[in-house]
Amino acid sequence: MANSHPDEATPLLENGNGVVVRKPFSTRVADIFKGDGQPSSLVSFKFFFFGSWLNVLLIFVPLAGLAHYLDWDAALRFAFSFVAIMPLASLLGTATDQLSLELGQTLSGLLNASFGNAVEIIVGITALMQGQIRIVQTSLLGSILSNLLLVLGCSFLAGGLRYSESNFQVTAAQASSSLMTLTCITLVIPAAYHSSKSHGGGFGNSTDSAYAHQSAKFLLNSLDTVVDGTDLDGPSESGLRIISRGTAILLLIVYIAYLYFQLKSHAHLYEAAESDEEPEHARMNTVSAGASLFGVTVMTAFCADWLVASIEETAERYSIPKAFIGLILLPIVANAAEHVTAVWMALKNKMELTIGICVGSSIQIAAFVVPLLVIVGWITRHDLTLFFADFETIVLFVSVLLVNFLIQDGKSNYMEGLMLVMLYLVIALAFWVS
Repeated sequence: MANSHPDEATPLLENGNGVVVRKPFSTRVADIFKGDGQPSSLVSFKFFFFGSWLNVLLIFVPLAGLAHYLDWDAALRFAFSFVAIMPLASLLGTATDQLSLELGQTLSGLLNASFGNAVEIIVGITALMQGQIRIVQTSLLGSILSNLLLVLGCSFLAGGLRYSESNFQVTAAQASSSLMTLTCITLVIPAAYHSSKSHGGGFGNSTDSAYAHQSAKFLLNSLDTVVDGTDLDGPSESGLRIISRGTAILLLIVYIAYLYFQLKSHAHLYEAAESDEEPEHARMNTVSAGASLFGVTVMTAFCADWLVASIEETAERYSIPKAFIGLILLPIVANAAEHVTAVWMALKNKMELTIGICVGSSIQIAAFVVPLLVIVGWITRHDLTLFFADFETIVLFVSVLLVNFLIQDGKSNYMEGLMLVMLYLVIALAFWVS
């Protein structure tokens, strides 16, 4: 006789036999897009367009288009496109976050990896297609320096003014900074290779006096490259292409391993960043978030094209160094939303989130965006390599070195933030006078 009293072995459903029936993948995808239990499209788009005061600046999107197609003054074209990208960058982040809430942790991580630095990717590809190699390199390097020095420095400074000292999970921070150091070294190697080839095969067989002479020439070459830009002429050109393309593929493999490390195998190291966070509820349904992400990406591509097209004339007419535009101005616009979020988290004494935003974004650019653009240039026959100007390589190396020194103890204060900001201002001054 069947047991009338339920126990541990009793199935939850009469005909289930204790087996949980998993829905087919197509059915689960369809359930997501049906939007059951999700906000309506009207509520979703209302939140999307009216959820931030920064969206007022969307008026500059049509103005940028008019300025471009009616061939207004270069300064207006540059300024309108420059300002228009700020709200678009914020909306990209909003759409990505809302869409990721319905996709789970793994897909969410991949989505944020792809669209977290969408503006840098779009601006980079646009400049690459127009042959503006220096703008590509300086904007990417500027994004890394902006996150590591300016944003992290302002966050440490803001948090230090409210709290005498802030603590964060040091193991995860060191793992991230170590990967950042690795990517920095991969940019030093092409510069060292080019310098070695340019000066007769390197320093290995030099006498002491010859070594000193070569060192002096290396330093002078570093300063000259700031003005003249990256020079790929000479016997090192083919070698730089091979080194850069091979390194780009290897860096992408390392970045995929880093995603697995962060999201799966060692996810517990990063749990401190979310331990005190309240569960976030979706404000947009999946279809609306996906459509918004696509639409804003397209608009950002147009604005990036108009912006890059105006840089050359603006720099020449108003005597603004192109390196300064790429290294300082463009990254501030592209990362405006992330900058505000990182400082706000620091004011709440949530330094794990702040470091995750700043260092994590820098890793995305150095280990994902830069290699991606090298491969895109390879496919489209645009010679983008990992050989940055010697001066830029040195600047990146010392910046990563300083960040590693400051976060190795798991503590932060306003003095550390001040040091990071001061280094960023010194670098900005150096590129302004270039």
